Amino acid sequence: MAVASAAPGSAFCMLLLFSLLALTLLCDACKKTSLRVPSHLLPETLVGQVNLKECLTSATSFRSSSPDFRILEDGSIYTTNDLILSSKRKSFFISLSDSQRQEQIEIELVVAARKTKAHKKRHIKDTGLQRSKRRWAPIPCSLMENALGPFPLHIQQIQSDTAQNYTIFYSISGPGVDKEPLNLFYIDRDTGDMFCTRSIDREQYQQFSLYGYATTSDGYAPEYPLPIVIVIEDDNDNAPYFETKLTAFSVSENCRAGTSVGQVTAIDNDEPDTLHTRLKYKILQQIPDHPKHFSIHPDTGVITTATSFLDREHCDTYQLIMEVRDMGGQPFGLFNTGTITISLLDENDNSPYFTEEAYFTEVEENRIDVEILRMKVFDKDLPNTPHSKAVYKILQGNENGNFKISTDPKTNEAVLCVVKALNYEIQRQVVLQIGVLNEAQFSKASNSQTPTMCTTTVTVKIKDSDEGPECQPPVKTIQTKDSLTPGSKLYGYKALDPETRSSEGLRYIKMGDEDHWFEINELTGDLTTLKTLDRESKFVKNDQYNISVIARDASGRSCTGTLVVLLEDENDHPPQINKDVTICRHDTEYAVLEPVDLDGPDNGPPFEFFLDNSARKLWTVESKDGKTAILRERNPLGYNFYSVPIQIKDRHGLSAKHVLSVRVCDCTTPSECTMRYKQERDIEMSNVILGKWAILAMVLGSALLLCILFTCFCVTTKKTVKKCFPEDVAQQNLIVSNTEGPGEEVMEANIRLPTQASNICDTSLSVGGQGMKTQQSFEMVKGGYTMESNQGGGHQTLESNKGVGQGVTDAGRYTYTDWRSFTQPRLGDESIRGHTLIKN
Repeated sequence: MAVASAAPGSAFCMLLLFSLLALTLLCDACKKTSLRVPSHLLPETLVGQVNLKECLTSATSFRSSSPDFRILEDGSIYTTNDLILSSKRKSFFISLSDSQRQEQIEIELVVAARKTKAHKKRHIKDTGLQRSKRRWAPIPCSLMENALGPFPLHIQQIQSDTAQNYTIFYSISGPGVDKEPLNLFYIDRDTGDMFCTRSIDREQYQQFSLYGYATTSDGYAPEYPLPIVIVIEDDNDNAPYFETKLTAFSVSENCRAGTSVGQVTAIDNDEPDTLHTRLKYKILQQIPDHPKHFSIHPDTGVITTATSFLDREHCDTYQLIMEVRDMGGQPFGLFNTGTITISLLDENDNSPYFTEEAYFTEVEENRIDVEILRMKVFDKDLPNTPHSKAVYKILQGNENGNFKISTDPKTNEAVLCVVKALNYEIQRQVVLQIGVLNEAQFSKASNSQTPTMCTTTVTVKIKDSDEGPECQPPVKTIQTKDSLTPGSKLYGYKALDPETRSSEGLRYIKMGDEDHWFEINELTGDLTTLKTLDRESKFVKNDQYNISVIARDASGRSCTGTLVVLLEDENDHPPQINKDVTICRHDTEYAVLEPVDLDGPDNGPPFEFFLDNSARKLWTVESKDGKTAILRERNPLGYNFYSVPIQIKDRHGLSAKHVLSVRVCDCTTPSECTMRYKQERDIEMSNVILGKWAILAMVLGSALLLCILFTCFCVTTKKTVKKCFPEDVAQQNLIVSNTEGPGEEVMEANIRLPTQASNICDTSLSVGGQGMKTQQSFEMVKGGYTMESNQGGGHQTLESNKGVGQGVTDAGRYTYTDWRSFTQPRLGDESIRGHTLIKN
């Protein structure tokens, strides 16, 4: 199919195609360019495009010599008014210039009207000649949006080759025909001419996809449906606009030039990536307008600071009236405006300063925790922020800590208080230097110096007042010797009247004296000892004894002081020692002596240890380290108690004699001391030794026994005191008997055993190395005879005392069986062999 001759209105729809064809006719890109266009051109019609970069890359300005045409930066050429071209050509020049290089180039453009050819009707012979090309094919079609008409506006014509053989009727369908928007397009059913009934908005409909049909009268379709695409060409009918009419940004004051503030964006509903949507931004006005602090990038819309002199204290808010324009910012482009608000953020670039250069105030002496002055400051920075909140410091004059300064959080004022009493008699006035800063650190502005601290002076006058005595210093120390006798005088505590600076008229009272060592003179405050001073007393701590003293004046005002009596140590205590000593033979076979000296280190160790002459025979003492000594046995002694006299001297010779009670026993620890096992061994050994003299002892014993019996019969009025043994009747010793058995004449009723109720034991100790002797008595009545056993030394005696046992009642008698049961377990084979049995 072939497209029919287009009407004059259709020339505008094919403008883009003609422009592309015209560009191919360029004979010389930089000297002469020819363009063929329709004879009738409307204003703002694109004629063609010239590649300016090939001619002059660094061109900065473009100018057309003809008022009917204008050129843009990208080389696009537009008409400026309604133009009708005659058959003649119209030529003009485009000037390109570079101001820096001083270069200029001119390009000649020739615009000629395109000749339209009339389509002649072909006559096809009946010979059946074939065509070279079919006319039923899709051809691109376009319409300019917002077209002015006249309507209906011819678009194009479609034809089918089958019309040579059939009567063909044409129809179309799709959006704009039988779909929304309805009745926008229609077609002449006989000729195939397509028409548009009204103008179209490209922002609503970018293109229409239709289908064309060719049918015969009886409904036969010799052709496939023909797709027809109608593209709506964009017209610059939408002005760009800002997304928000009022935009707010913020930036810190004193920032450097070139600091980014924010970015503005605009929207253009025209076709993207065309001149119709190429936007340029510009600041039309700044409020306040002087000086110019801000600039904007024309393409990106980024706003930056142009200077470094933004001062919030001078102006805290700026308004910018912005413009956005399409068509690359050309004057004929559409534009819109908006308002940008820029707020300056505060920086601590101003130091606070006092409203007065110097301040004066007064306060009574001895007043504390009292407010005496308030000072105001002024700060240009933003109120109620760390940049303006004040911090006050006392720089000079408060070396004694009498004053304190703080900040009132509500008023930001300085509050000066007295926290330690002032003394009028010492100083009449105080001069303070006060400094003030902010909570936040100072920031250094790029255009100025860093702020410094502001200072002022405060003169405080001290007013005199009547006051009580002063106890200065609160604690006073006096030194005296240890063991000071009662009645001694000591210098006491002295208070002063601040008015007269003397102690006259003051009275002293003693308050604290734990052990009542002193009495105080009411008028002078001096002390007199009531007891002998003892550094080793429990009331003395670290060689100090404390006394509290109250001083009162005539008006009853008082003060309290402490008098510390420092006692010098005297060597008045000899070394002391624990007198109970235990030697555990099983463990160490010696005892460690640890004396204690209540005096100080200078009167204590090293100690010296001495034994008496009698004790040296059995014991030795050896000083170990000057503080302890070791007590040993010269020869092993029996397990028993021993008295050991010892003398201990300190380093200055002060000594004391002590008698140690030494226990020698078989144990591992002193608390488990026992001497039973050792005593049995001693008795066995002594019995074995004495057994050799058993015969001689029997002879001498018999003679002595006769003498004793004679004495007992003569002295009948003499009362015999009998000693009995404890619960253990024999106490681990053999009982001496006159016979191995009781004999025939012995009556069971004549044997008397001691009862448990009559166990009374007498123990006597002898000192001097002889050990401990225990006498035990056992009374056996046999026809008037009494036997006594003396354990000490293994000596045995036999006494016969007729009639003595008659006073014993029958209740205390035991049978022979009881006697045998009592003695038999206590008699061993070795013990029997070690004794000599004495027979009557």
